[in-house]
Amino acid sequence: MSDPRHAFTPRETVGELDRYIVGQSAAKRAVAVALRNRWRRQRVPDELQDEIIPKNILMIGPTGVGKTEIARRLAKLIRAPFIKVEASKFTEVGYVGRDVESMVRDLVEVAVGIAREQHEELVRGRAEASTEERLLDLLLPGSSSSPAGGNWGGEGMGFEARADWGEPPPADPESSKTRETFRRMLREGKLDERLVEVEVTAKASTSFVQNFGADGVQDMVFQLQDLIGKSAPKKRRKATIAEARELVLKEEIDRLLDPDAYHREGLVLAEASGIIFIDEIDKVAGSAEGKSGPDVSREGVQRDLLPIVEGSTVTTKYGRVRTDHVLFIAAGAFHVAKVSDLIPELQGRFPIRVELEPLGRDDFVRILREPRNSLIRQYEALLATEGVELQIRDDAIEAIARVATEVNATLENIGARRLHTILETLLEEISFDAPERRGRPYVVDAAVVETKLARALQSEDLSRFVL
Repeated sequence: MSDPRHAFTPRETVGELDRYIVGQSAAKRAVAVALRNRWRRQRVPDELQDEIIPKNILMIGPTGVGKTEIARRLAKLIRAPFIKVEASKFTEVGYVGRDVESMVRDLVEVAVGIAREQHEELVRGRAEASTEERLLDLLLPGSSSSPAGGNWGGEGMGFEARADWGEPPPADPESSKTRETFRRMLREGKLDERLVEVEVTAKASTSFVQNFGADGVQDMVFQLQDLIGKSAPKKRRKATIAEARELVLKEEIDRLLDPDAYHREGLVLAEASGIIFIDEIDKVAGSAEGKSGPDVSREGVQRDLLPIVEGSTVTTKYGRVRTDHVLFIAAGAFHVAKVSDLIPELQGRFPIRVELEPLGRDDFVRILREPRNSLIRQYEALLATEGVELQIRDDAIEAIARVATEVNATLENIGARRLHTILETLLEEISFDAPERRGRPYVVDAAVVETKLARALQSEDLSRFVL
């Protein structure tokens, strides 16, 4: 498998993150160094590789300042397996709820999915050629003697099986000519609406296994679902050529893939490149005042996290996976609890700590203008599908940023998430009327912002629900 980490130095990683996330340079530098250290570890002598463990990161900052986005963008940048979990969703072993090992199983699922996608790309060309032959067989029964492929050797036979059947029988010239004509029409999409009868695997009901909720029986549920899927009967259904192409292509890809191969690669990918983002870590920190009620299990969750973060072996349905070199990034607002309220052993598992700064008016202006996926660009693209050109002036951006800052200061500070609610309120009318305004631009300036949001800002109770 290719290793995209070769391409990024720490400075380049920060530069890539800057394209989507405003500010928070300390956090970006920390994750960039952690990423590069992984690349460096692969190049040290073998006897040292296992000794070098990742330096896990603890991000401290209020909600909506970019903690999750930094970790998610980092993983997407290098196509690393990534999952986000909430620490408050886990319970101590012995309580009803998710156990901490489930986060590792979820990570492996993502890693296996990435490995499968890479293997699919390798066999897609062969699968598409075989799919074309099978579609022609459906359109022209009895004409599957084309030397290009097909399953003339028997039901379900494809490229791999054809060699065992010797050379195909001589093709009728007229039949071959007709087949090539249909092949050309098929490739040009002229037959996409033609109905054919295709054989597909019936979806077996798995509703009875969905009733299992505890993670202790999760592996058994997976095995039952796999067993049911493999033994599911075939059924015939009518479908257009366009629909049949997707169904047959999926079946051909599945036939050509080697599950054991991408399962093994998925396990290696999870172990060497996996990133687990543990949000709300402060919610499992015990308060100094008292530890009655729900607090009883909080310290237990922390102790259950210890071996996972430090490095242990977890059994999954694909095999055993070690967490020694998985990068853990924890985050929390720590408004009520403090980092020192975490048990000392867990504090030691996160040696790198970075504080993210609260966002102010200037930050909101940059967030609306600079990122490639800014909210303004998103709304412009959405309304463009209706033929409406959205024009948000610079003074409107300044006004939106000012309103977001004021509302965050007055109510709960939810950071950049405030921009979502403000823009949705501001553009609600044009979003509703867009189909009737096709071809007419919609201009938003500071006056429009003041008018649209004035009522909400005048009523604190209303702003709680609207903004």
